[in-house]
Amino acid sequence: MKIPSLSEHFKKRAPSAIRQAQIEYSKREDKNIVDVLNLAIGNISLPMHPAMQNRLKEVGRAIFSDGVVKYTSTIGNKETRDAFLNILKAEGIDTSNIFSNITDGGSSAMELMMLGVCGPGSNDPIMLLDPAYTNYLEFAKRLAINVVTVPRVINDDGSFASLDMKKIESKINKYKPNALLVIPYDNPTGQFLTQETLIELAKICIKYGMWLVSDEAYRPLFYYEDEQSSIWKIDENIVPGINGCRISIESSSKVWNACGLRIGALLTDNEEFHLKAISEYTANLCANAIGQEIFGALAHESHEEIQLWYESQRNYYKKILLNLKNQFQKQMPGLIVTEPAAALYCVIDFRKICNEDFDASAFMNYCAKHGKVKIEDKSYTLLLAPMNGFYSDPEIGRTQLRVAIVEPPDKMILAPKILSKLFSNFNKK
Repeated sequence: MKIPSLSEHFKKRAPSAIRQAQIEYSKREDKNIVDVLNLAIGNISLPMHPAMQNRLKEVGRAIFSDGVVKYTSTIGNKETRDAFLNILKAEGIDTSNIFSNITDGGSSAMELMMLGVCGPGSNDPIMLLDPAYTNYLEFAKRLAINVVTVPRVINDDGSFASLDMKKIESKINKYKPNALLVIPYDNPTGQFLTQETLIELAKICIKYGMWLVSDEAYRPLFYYEDEQSSIWKIDENIVPGINGCRISIESSSKVWNACGLRIGALLTDNEEFHLKAISEYTANLCANAIGQEIFGALAHESHEEIQLWYESQRNYYKKILLNLKNQFQKQMPGLIVTEPAAALYCVIDFRKICNEDFDASAFMNYCAKHGKVKIEDKSYTLLLAPMNGFYSDPEIGRTQLRVAIVEPPDKMILAPKILSKLFSNFNKK
């Protein structure tokens, strides 16, 4: 009897860098006695916005009281679409020419965007800032889309050099990408791209006839600048020709603390792109109906309330991030820690304190499978995301790990001490 074979695509698949350690830890026989701090994935442990919590309570009692959960329209419920637009309005953005399509989380919007700006197996590449969120790299592989990267080097002090616009243009001239993707509140690095930088990039996109795509899932989370940045704050007076060239990825997961709802949105000011995106998404039928109802509550929140929510989230993360950086450097002198200027991530680099053959993926494999340290008579291990899954060239991220600020403060404060002990134990082997 002949056994059917897997596709070549499946044969080559490995778990995402943000899930690998979690999968390995789940196989441990002693996991019941070893507490894990899982900082490998941005799975936020904070409660949802109160309006969403209230709507959650209503879902079973009122909205779906008859027990019937039908498909929604492919474009998504109007209330849910209005919620994303209301959020933009609260940030002072004119939404009169922005079209919204609801998706199953931001990841689904990412893939839909790539289908729209490049297409599967296309000769048109997409340009990313390197390192880039791993899902963009994985979707590009899945769709056989070439990726052109603009390198960002982490300096010894954890800072990043400013983007070299001439080098970006040089790569555009050489590779002819059809779109530039940026994450202004960056995942994985925690870097913040200012509005001035976005404007410069927008001008380049218009010059070369490219889509400007911005992943704005973390838009309100910036900590050291006075001005929020967004492609939606660029108008024709600032960059002539920008209208009709913009796409953004939106999500309920991060700022609104609702990762498991799996609600995202693909926003654009190009009506043709919007209509074709809906046509493409009909193959998915619709986004999560219950998740849409819960997130839709934000359509009715005042702009003042939304801004107060933003402020509370920023204050929460800023305090933890600053303390975490200080503690990492205190526990492990010489460890490079990127400046946590935005989002809820930072990158740590062992290159100045590790052995020449150190590999962050191997270290995380050790932490997940075997690693444990005692702190105050309790056993712990720590899961982080190896950065080799975020670079176009995995070798660049060989000594780097991404830290996600997702555990409660009383646990986050333990992370530097746990990491220091695990690293010391690993290096002895």
